[in-house]
Amino acid sequence: MIRASKAIAVLSGSALLLTTACTSPEHLGGTDPNRKAKEGALLGGFLGAISGAMVSKDEKKGAIVGAAIGAGVGAAIGNNLDKQEAELRQDLDGNVGIQNTGDRLIVTMPQDILFATDSTYVQSGLRDDIQTVALSLNRYPDTTVQVVGHTDNTGSAAYNQDLSQRRAGAVADILISAGVRAGRVQTIGRGEDAPIASNLEASGRAQNRRVEIVILPN
Repeated sequence: MIRASKAIAVLSGSALLLTTACTSPEHLGGTDPNRKAKEGALLGGFLGAISGAMVSKDEKKGAIVGAAIGAGVGAAIGNNLDKQEAELRQDLDGNVGIQNTGDRLIVTMPQDILFATDSTYVQSGLRDDIQTVALSLNRYPDTTVQVVGHTDNTGSAAYNQDLSQRRAGAVADILISAGVRAGRVQTIGRGEDAPIASNLEASGRAQNRRVEIVILPN
């Protein structure tokens, strides 16, 4: 019972620290280039403290050790994501979207510029961008890579599912041919199931036709 009470106390204190950090001026609109590393350290420390307090015989010592380990791991992951994001923004074409969620990077390539209509052959102008992503993946090898194909809702759902899978495979093949270890790469076809805009308008359908390269730290 005492151990549980102390674990709850650690949890409450850590949650307060995390909440305070996430409502800081930098979080609310600043441009701190290391924001994800800082958030990762706080989240890692938060989770590590809970783990340490729950499993250690000496709850206080366990919480401190767990927080330190968790913060170190979280900061390292966040720092690598920040660095990789900055490098990709510098190296890639402006048509390629990059999102850093704090626990992953999502590189989005519109299918309209990747592929001709109803084709799975990657157009030559975009192969360089995919190879640039491959070089980045090779510089940061401790990640898993998901290549996810998406379509709009034009045509049958079964056809769109198959097309999205084949297009994801075409992009994955280029990454692997550029040196990314095949065991790191997963291909996923989502078809029309995960739109990011309305399929009722041409502009929305264009946004929904995309291939995402999702970079997940191990």
